[in-house]
Amino acid sequence: MAQEGLYQNMELILRWLHVIAGITWIGHLYFFNLVNAVLQGILDDPTKKAVNPKLMPRALWWFRWGAMVTFVVGLLLFTMIYMYTPGLGFGPSAAFSTGDGLTQRAVWILLGMLLGTIMWFNVWFVIWPVQKKILSGKASPEELPVIRKRAGLFSRVNTYLSGPMLVGMLAAQHYGAFNTLTLIVFSGVTLLAVWGAISSSSKVGTSV
Repeated sequence: MAQEGLYQNMELILRWLHVIAGITWIGHLYFFNLVNAVLQGILDDPTKKAVNPKLMPRALWWFRWGAMVTFVVGLLLFTMIYMYTPGLGFGPSAAFSTGDGLTQRAVWILLGMLLGTIMWFNVWFVIWPVQKKILSGKASPEELPVIRKRAGLFSRVNTYLSGPMLVGMLAAQHYGAFNTLTLIVFSGVTLLAVWGAISSSSKVGTSV
C-alpha cells in the first residue's frame, strides 16, 4: 500500500512538472511566432542590436530548457504509466497493450509523443544552434539570411505541430477510442486555429 502511494505521488509530481515545463516551452514558441516575429519585422537594425542581445538569450534559455524538461519528464511518465506495473515490474502495462494489441490510449499517446519528439529535435538541433550562431556573431553576413530563414521555418513547423501534438496528449487521458476520422477532424481544427493566430498576429494588439 505504501509503495502504491509513493508511485501515485511520483506520478502526480512528474505530471505537474511535465505540464508546467510544456507551458513554458509552448508559451515561448507562441511568443516567438505570434509576437516576436512581428516585432522583429518592424525594428530597424540599430534597435535590434540594442534589444535582441538582452531579450533573446533569456527567452531562448527558457524555450530550449522547457523543451528538454518536457521531453525527459514525458519519457519518465511514459515509462511509469505504460512500461511499468507496480508490484510486477517493467514491461508493457495494461495501459499500453492487451491481448488484442495496443490500447486506444497508447495509440493516442504515441502519436503525441512522436510529434513532441520531432518538435524537441527541431528546438535542440536546428533552432537553437542557428540562434546561438546568430547571437554570438559567428554567422557571416552572407549566411545570416539563409540560417534565419531555416530557424524561422522550423519554428513555424513546430507551431503548427503543437496543435495535433496536444490532441494526442490530451486524448490519451480524456477522450477514448482512437479513430482516423477523429484525428483528422481535431488536427484540422487545431491547424486552422494556429493558422488563424499567425495570420492575425500582425493585426491584433496594435492599441491599448
